[in-house]
Amino acid sequence: MQGLNDLLHAWGSFMNPMTLLYGLGGAFVGIVMGILPGLSATLAIALLTTLTIKLEAHVAILVLICSYVGALYGGSRTAILLNIPGTAANAASCADGYALAKQGKAGYAIGIATSGAFVSTLIGVICLALFTPLLAEVALQFGAFEFFWLALFGVTMSGSIVGNDPLKGWLMGLLGLLLAQVGQEGLYAYNRFTFGWDELAGGIGLIPALVGAFGLAEVLTTLADPVERKIIEMKDSVLPRWKEIITYKWTVLRSGIIGVLTGLLPGVGEDAGAWVSYAAAKSVSKEPEKFGKGSIDGLMAAETGDMSSIPGHIIPSLALGIPGSAPSAVLMAAMIIHGVQPGPMLMIQNPHFVYQVVAMTTLASLAILFFGLFGVRPLLHVLKVPRAILMPIVFVLCTVGAFATASRLFDVYTMLFIGVLAFFLRRRGYEMAPLVLGLVLGPLLDKSLRRALVISDGSLGPFFTRPISMVFAAVTIFTILLYVPQFKSAVNRVKAAAFGGVRSLLGRRA
Repeated sequence: MQGLNDLLHAWGSFMNPMTLLYGLGGAFVGIVMGILPGLSATLAIALLTTLTIKLEAHVAILVLICSYVGALYGGSRTAILLNIPGTAANAASCADGYALAKQGKAGYAIGIATSGAFVSTLIGVICLALFTPLLAEVALQFGAFEFFWLALFGVTMSGSIVGNDPLKGWLMGLLGLLLAQVGQEGLYAYNRFTFGWDELAGGIGLIPALVGAFGLAEVLTTLADPVERKIIEMKDSVLPRWKEIITYKWTVLRSGIIGVLTGLLPGVGEDAGAWVSYAAAKSVSKEPEKFGKGSIDGLMAAETGDMSSIPGHIIPSLALGIPGSAPSAVLMAAMIIHGVQPGPMLMIQNPHFVYQVVAMTTLASLAILFFGLFGVRPLLHVLKVPRAILMPIVFVLCTVGAFATASRLFDVYTMLFIGVLAFFLRRRGYEMAPLVLGLVLGPLLDKSLRRALVISDGSLGPFFTRPISMVFAAVTIFTILLYVPQFKSAVNRVKAAAFGGVRSLLGRRA
């Protein structure tokens, strides 16, 4: 009952015209960023973090969550009309969405994608409200030893957040940890790695790092690899036929649950929710041959799976402080900037915030429904803006955002340095999300390690003997070993032998 009262109070706090306008504005910016190929939800959150720094925390985070949801939704527009996913999560929508568009059903496809995105986000919101407090209660048993392993596990998962090479992910995560150690350390305020520069005593600013890694690097990457594709004209209506949507109710429910479950897994991005949902829909479909050729079931499953994974990623971000994807890592960093510390202590320090996030995500789903049904055609004009005009505007926003947070020119230099470095690293296949994850989790790992060593009088034993620490240590070490070819092949052999034994046993009983 208390949870319901908190949820109603959270809803009431957003029920004023100005706050709703901020939410709609955030969703609009997110959709625009998602529509433009090459831009992303991560970039949208990073840029809007700088622009909302002076707003109240709950309003600023509302804008960021709405932009997160809007960007993933907006990415399906280009997937359907250009066969280019606006974000990585929309790649599964290309096959059937673009096939429908070529059949003259572009508006119909967008309407189906909109309805699936709306309903699935609501499914995720219900899970967000139910699971986050339960997970946080378990996390309240954590001490300094557990927090250390939790932070290390988060950095370990950076190997699988994005990209196909875990070693590159770990290297970027370690680089983020190293950058997080620059400046005054957290216990005694002693300068570390400043090399005599007073400007570095304050550390590497999170906002300049975010804007450089995602904003400036994205601008340089987009200008270096221009892509021009012909847009399919949308002539039919985008308003969906609700009877047809009801026909696919089991697809929506199944894909919504799959999206939330994949979101709960650290290191598994929104694209995994889309592809797993798509594969599940195809496996149970009565017409699997239509998948890839204009299947409504396939398009609905893909859009439902990626959108429902957003609340799924927010759950471990709030309860454990471990983001599950690149956008949720940047969102968690933005929460910290706005004075909200995600993690096990959140339900004690700020218990109402979880229900505020539930209300924010619900408002975001309503915003994409509004823009998806009534603002599609005007929004598509964004695709006609030349990149030579758009990218300099984004660069100016990056520069202003880096400077405005602390009014330090040094932050602009930091943004430029990290942005150029990120550009060259991305050209070599290194992703930036693990870098941000290392920056965010670095202070927690550092302080927890030293506090734990003080408590244990320098002994490493409690790191491996305390029950929760033991579990986290085992999972972290096992995760690393899984990427060692010899260990992975041994695990696969054990798994095959176990399943083979179960099959033979069942065969004898039959």
